Amino acid sequence: MYNKGLYHDWVPKPVQLLLMVLLLSVVMPLGGVYTGNISYLVGGTGALSEYFLWANYATTIGMGACMPVVLRMKMRFKVRDKITLILVVLGLLSYINSTTLQPMVMVTSSLIIGFLKMMVAIELFLPLMAMIGNRGIFYGAFYSFVLMMNQVASYYAVEVSTFYNWQHFYVIVAVLCFILALLHWVFMHDKYFALKVPLHYIDWLSILLFISTFMFSAYVYSFGKQQDWWNSSKIMYSSIAAFISFALLATRQLTLKRPYLSFVIFKKNNVQNGLFMLFWLGMFLGTTTLQNTFALGVLGYDQLTNARLNLLMIPGIILAGIVAIFWFKKEKPLKMFIFSGFSAMIGYAIIMYFSMVLEFNYEGWYLPMFLKGYGMCSLFVSVWFYTLDKLELDDMLAAIGLVLVWRTFLAVGIFSALYSWFQYHFQVIAIGDLAVYMDGMTITPQTLAGSMKVVQLNAIIVATKKIFGFIVVIGFGVLVYVLTHHFGRERFQYGRFIRMLSGKSVIARRRLRERKKLLEEIKDAAGPAM
Repeated sequence: MYNKGLYHDWVPKPVQLLLMVLLLSVVMPLGGVYTGNISYLVGGTGALSEYFLWANYATTIGMGACMPVVLRMKMRFKVRDKITLILVVLGLLSYINSTTLQPMVMVTSSLIIGFLKMMVAIELFLPLMAMIGNRGIFYGAFYSFVLMMNQVASYYAVEVSTFYNWQHFYVIVAVLCFILALLHWVFMHDKYFALKVPLHYIDWLSILLFISTFMFSAYVYSFGKQQDWWNSSKIMYSSIAAFISFALLATRQLTLKRPYLSFVIFKKNNVQNGLFMLFWLGMFLGTTTLQNTFALGVLGYDQLTNARLNLLMIPGIILAGIVAIFWFKKEKPLKMFIFSGFSAMIGYAIIMYFSMVLEFNYEGWYLPMFLKGYGMCSLFVSVWFYTLDKLELDDMLAAIGLVLVWRTFLAVGIFSALYSWFQYHFQVIAIGDLAVYMDGMTITPQTLAGSMKVVQLNAIIVATKKIFGFIVVIGFGVLVYVLTHHFGRERFQYGRFIRMLSGKSVIARRRLRERKKLLEEIKDAAGPAM
């Protein structure tokens, strides 16, 4: 009657693993907008680029909105019916994106795509985690694979847009979704995962308030520079709306018997410190805007060459995955693994600081992008593992949506907006400083155009270099914090003979260890949880 797997019993195990890898490869990089081809979307639709940046944030917000209800959705429907229907809807949404010229349609479809893809992802997490067994090893293998596929998908989105049209990639994704839907209709079983649970316990108003809170915030991050921040009434109203929506969301949770969100875990020390480290991880991930400005605006790369830079992160991502698997297999403390991740990110920022020159060649990207790939993957694995460690399943599922949005949207969005503002501010200052050397003797009417271009490029370099300098200084402060943090280890430990005198028997301690191990297995697999 119930089946905790995904496929029929007659499907061979290697074929099941292949189908899961194919599903991961298509669904996890799927989004309403691919950042590499935003310029093609702007040229094809005539809309502002800020709309597509907003749509990119909407995908993450949709994923976060789905997380608190994803387990109830999993146990309400048969796995074949749910996966097949979602894949068909994802294909239709991708096709709609390929035909529309309205940016708000893409924003809406991106939000729905994020919500639906998380339902598919949870179906893959549980069997893969049960297959691997160790949660840390699973994170190392899973995140390295997903991050690698994201870079590959972003590159091919740009390549197809360059050689054909931006609509073609969406059509290809739609066709892949339809093919996967057909395959999984054939191979997936039509049984429930566990006892069927009702959906009327889901508070849909809380979901709407959650989406409203972060979509208004995403509007502020996306359109802030274009609307001149607080001088715009739209930015002011959006900020107020985001604050009111979150206040209503938090207040409503206090009145619900089964709250949509839980704020209990935010009192735990590891969650607070994990969110703090994820915030500074966003500082390093936000440098993508600076990197794109330098590569496209200063070095004059085309979109395809710029997208190829992200492929240079793949060796670092693979190395971080291998190190993570080894680290968690040996059960080593997390401190030095997290330290290595932040050190790699600082190394990337230092190299970029000294590379802000007009003569920077392509081979110079190899080392900084390798370090960035290693740092990104290692911190995603280690900090995420530490943040969610030793949490009860119900509390974790009820709050993981907020943590996901904090990690992928809020932290990155805040620093991206700050970098955009500071880069413009520092650029104006740099032009003023360079104007001291401009007069009629150095610039003639015949050389005016060329000289102004050189001045502009040097102003961009000065502004970007100054921001990377601040990132390096703050990064060393983060390293000091990592070295001094205890990461859950007891600072004072009694000798073994003192613990034996405390009256606890060996049998009782062994039973406690066995019970703790059993609870960890249940939490990791999320199998019997309802």
